[in-house]
Amino acid sequence: MSRIDDSKEFIPVRFAVLTVSDSRTPGTDRSGDTLAGRIEAAGHTLAARTILPDERDRIAEQLREWIADPGIDAVLTTGGTGLTGRDVTVEAHRDVYEKEIEAFGTVFTIVSMNKIGTSAVQSRACAGVAGGTYLFALPGSPGACKDAWDEILSLQFDYRHRPCNFVEIFPRLEEHRRRK
Repeated sequence: MSRIDDSKEFIPVRFAVLTVSDSRTPGTDRSGDTLAGRIEAAGHTLAARTILPDERDRIAEQLREWIADPGIDAVLTTGGTGLTGRDVTVEAHRDVYEKEIEAFGTVFTIVSMNKIGTSAVQSRACAGVAGGTYLFALPGSPGACKDAWDEILSLQFDYRHRPCNFVEIFPRLEEHRRRK
């Protein structure tokens, strides 16, 4: 069973938060606020934050910029994971992934089922890795962001979490690029 090993030292992670929305502004971005607040409350760093419209190319471009930034370890996007015609965040994420973390969507669905029942099927939350950076596409509701952070991401981004976590494998994410 998972647990926190208090004999290990906490290692802060540098996050970027991207809200994908045609209508949200910095003053109305409750989902971005939810993520930013939880990141900082957990002892991590909010390294960047912005809002972009539901435009696949612009989303992918922003993800690539943050992947190339050595001051960002992980990116959380909120919004654009649904089924409507303007929901293109998942496609933008998959445009940049080197590897997809397929189990994230499954685990997020399980968490969501416990909160919202069968409405969980309408989310296409996903995750992946590119350029040594973790990327997570979360739904656009504050509740979904809270659930993803509180029940999955806060644990996986805590180096003390056992039996394993995302932080401990940061050094190995790009081992395939090393000269043999």
